[in-house]
Formats: sequence, structure tokens, C-alpha cells
Amino acid sequence: MTHAPDMTGKTVLITGASRGIGAETARIFARAGANLVLMARSGEALREVAQPLDAVSVTGDVARYADVAGAVELAEDTFGKLDVLIGNAGVISPIAALSEADPEAWGAAIDINLKGIFHGMRAAMPGMMRAGGGTILTVSSGAAHSALDGWSAYCASKAGAAMLTGAAHIEGAAHGLRVMGMSPGTVATDMQRDIRASGVNAVSQLDWAEHIAADWPARALLWMCGAAADPYLGQEISLRDPAMRAAIGLEPGA
Repeated sequence: MTHAPDMTGKTVLITGASRGIGAETARIFARAGANLVLMARSGEALREVAQPLDAVSVTGDVARYADVAGAVELAEDTFGKLDVLIGNAGVISPIAALSEADPEAWGAAIDINLKGIFHGMRAAMPGMMRAGGGTILTVSSGAAHSALDGWSAYCASKAGAAMLTGAAHIEGAAHGLRVMGMSPGTVATDMQRDIRASGVNAVSQLDWAEHIAADWPARALLWMCGAAADPYLGQEISLRDPAMRAAIGLEPGA
């Protein structure tokens, strides 16, 4: 982890932390010394991640502002301030043609993938501004920039989240906030199993070996908390870029 910053004494809130990228990010940040507050809807699965890491767990839904604000307040009350917010919670469903998509399910995806990012920023930014700084990282996707068959809710919500990230940078930079996004590419998580099972669009046809391990985006998020990532503030880094992977220290077989 020679490329990773030391997070000792830093407080980090991770949403969607019960599995996949979120759970692996919690483990990576714990090894770096961070104080962790982990949030997810699945309380039992979240506790299984949190307990071995001595992390604070908060059962809640990012689609509800009060839940997110409560998690931020808990982080501030427990550790004094919130240094890093990682907006990771997200869903791929519904995978469906626009002409057939269930409106309620489509709206629920927007509530989680887009409004969930807004809720985190809205809750965290005032305290970070008062403290004179903080880092906000959004887990993005190539789907934010390229439309895909059957993924209208996911593409639209991720595109909106990318714009929120840019807006937060514009509004927060003068107050010491570091805001940026990270597009991991396809990752070997349960979400990819759901995508494969759908059989919709080219992503579902990818061989499992083509997906990266969840610790790659987790290590990238840790790297983004350090000064080496400052040239990318307000932007979105992509782990599809070999030069970016090399800068972070992600090597084949690592």
C-alpha cells in the first residue's frame, strides 16, 4: 500500500457498506487506520462487516434524507467531525426496456442512486465547511456517460450523480472540500451477477474473468483521499485507464 495515505484519526462514512465495493472499502480504510461509520439497509449483513473492523454501523436507507443526516450526525458526535464521505450505495434494478419499466421501481432507483448522493452531500457539506475541509467521493460508472439498453434508470441516475459531484466541487472547493468521482469499470460483485442473469446488453455477456476484484476500487478510493489525487479534484477518474491504475498502484494480479 505504498501509494495509500495514512488515515489514522480520520473519520470516514461509507454508504452501501454491507457488501461489494462498500464492504471492501471499509476493510481497506480500516487497515489504513480510519475511524469508520458504515451505513446500509441490511442491518445483519452490515454488522458482519462492521464488527471485525471495530466500526460503527448504522442501518438506514440513503433514499431517506433523515437516515443519511443521522449517520453524518453520529459520525460527528462520536469522532468530532466527518473527514470523508464515500457515496457508494447504488442499485442496478430495474433492468427493463423503457416501454416496459415499472414506474415505481424506476423511481426507487433514482431515489437511491441520485437522491442518495444528494442526501449525503447535503448532510455532510455544512459540517465539513465549518471544519475547513473534507473529502467527498462518489462511486460512478461508465453508464453515467454511455446509454445502455435496459439500463435507463441506472444510466440516468449515475449521470445525475456525476453532475452533482461536479456541482459539489464548484461550491465546495473554496471551503476546503475535495470532491471527485471514481468509475471502477465492471467489478466482480453481486451486482454483476444480477446483470449477467438479466441477459440484457453486452455487459451481461462479459466473461467473469473480465471483472476486476472489489479491492481495486476500494484501494482507489483510499488513494483519492491523499494529495496525489488533487490534480483530479472535480473530475472522475476511471480504473479502465492503465495510467490511472499505475498511478494508484493497481497492478495485474495484485
